[in-house]
Amino acid sequence: MRVTKKLLPGVVMAMAATAALALSACAPTTAAPDASGSGEAGTAEITVGVITSETGPLAGYGKQYLDGFKAGLDWVTDSSNEVDGTKITIEYRDDTGDPDTAVGIAKELIGDGVQILAGSASSGVAAALAEQAGQNKVLFLSGPAAADALTGINDYTFRTGRQSAQDVATAGTFLGDLDGKTVTVLAQNNAFGQGNEAAVKAILGAKGATVNSVLVAEDVTEFTPFAQQVLAGSPDLVFVAWAGATSGAMWQAMSQQGVFDAVPVVTGLGDSATFGAYGEASEKISFLNHYFPGAPDNEVNDAMIAAVEKAGGTPDLFTPDGFNAAIMLVQAIKEGKGDVDAMVSALEGFEFDGPKGKLTVRAGDHALIQDMYQAKLVSDGSGYKPELVDTVPADEVAPAEAQ
Repeated sequence: MRVTKKLLPGVVMAMAATAALALSACAPTTAAPDASGSGEAGTAEITVGVITSETGPLAGYGKQYLDGFKAGLDWVTDSSNEVDGTKITIEYRDDTGDPDTAVGIAKELIGDGVQILAGSASSGVAAALAEQAGQNKVLFLSGPAAADALTGINDYTFRTGRQSAQDVATAGTFLGDLDGKTVTVLAQNNAFGQGNEAAVKAILGAKGATVNSVLVAEDVTEFTPFAQQVLAGSPDLVFVAWAGATSGAMWQAMSQQGVFDAVPVVTGLGDSATFGAYGEASEKISFLNHYFPGAPDNEVNDAMIAAVEKAGGTPDLFTPDGFNAAIMLVQAIKEGKGDVDAMVSALEGFEFDGPKGKLTVRAGDHALIQDMYQAKLVSDGSGYKPELVDTVPADEVAPAEAQ
């Protein structure tokens, strides 16, 4: 029987507390959870290696994650960076988006005795870090990386964000009967894109759709031939999975080739930097969404937004993933007291209130079960802004449990 774990006594009422950066200026409506005095003391100090993209093509995503992580750690420890007398020291390291670089960093940190790793924005990097975690039996809190293969990859890897299967299931909530229909996946030929392709085949294919794919190498900069290839397949729906700096050029090619006039298109709503990238197609696309600041309506989200903005940042797509990671990190340290297996047990079945509302770490495969969103872009002066269409309950888009 799975035992439901709680973060800290009174956590549901406590989640309105803001991060430490905001505490000095504006007292929250409820108190932050008490990360001290809960019984047996842990080790004197625990070092955590946070490995993510500070430079490279996904640096923007890495910053969002780090902004959320720092705000969340301040919040959940009441600005002390301690839990039950254990000092939490963070080693921030830049993986540059390169798996080999990340593995080198991980080996160095593990060799120095680090037993907890967190990150990354890149699915390829996260897969490499998960492998290191499994081989070396250290805890790994995976960040924004969405590839489904990370779920259940080993006993030591946990999600702190959503995964591709949750994106695809959310896309399916826009659609009617898929039986006999053709869905084309347009995606980058990398771990993220391949994960989305596999998820569409597994989820929408199971509902009767025929799924084909147009996969594009990451170094491609001219997308007209691929837009033409999409049209040549005469799909009933196009599912686009794309991330990074080439998004604008890809959407422009899709628009210029008339894809939006010929077939419905659904994609994930990216971070705020992409809101203007869709051009004239902006109001023609149906968006599934992981997070934007106006989507959830709860005190934790308000607290995170206030903390990140107080620190000079801007809450965005992957900010909650970092905030969640900090909550999960403190739970693991508090309950595990430096023992890796005990930290793993402390997170399995863990339920907590995060910026997106109630989240559950599924005990069997460490997926993070959470609400998702339907959204649209609407004109806002010279640009666009997202609006919430609907909240999709967590259980409706939960991924199949990894075996």
